Amino acid sequence: MDSISTKLQGKRVALYFAAGWCPMCTSFEPSLLQFREAHQSGKNVEIIYVPSDRSEEDVMKRTTAMDMISVPLGEEADAMKLRYKIWAGAESGKLGTGRRSGVPALVVLDSENGEELKFLAAESEGVKALSSWPLDDASGVW
Repeated sequence: MDSISTKLQGKRVALYFAAGWCPMCTSFEPSLLQFREAHQSGKNVEIIYVPSDRSEEDVMKRTTAMDMISVPLGEEADAMKLRYKIWAGAESGKLGTGRRSGVPALVVLDSENGEELKFLAAESEGVKALSSWPLDDASGVW
């Protein structure tokens, strides 16, 4: 965890809830990656993948292809999904029906305290959700 904390220090961080088998996720990702690239000046943007994939191998392929770090598949990913109430419909048998969104979705974290700053409903809004991403405020913090 220390290496992850070091990697995230001084960066804008968002959690990306998605799955490789999800067509909406894979069609959203090129725009997400373009958004990340376009906002790299100044503070870097780090997107952490919270997987709903079916295997660790699938997670590794996706994180490598998207150049993201990932929450480990299984208990850690499930805990994040339950905390933020975001998971794939296919996971409802395991995680329940009390979600606020399916995948894809993003949660932008406050750079000061790591708490949720903004929820981006990419499942329902698609690429338009990225326009709700909070950018720098007057103090230089998003």
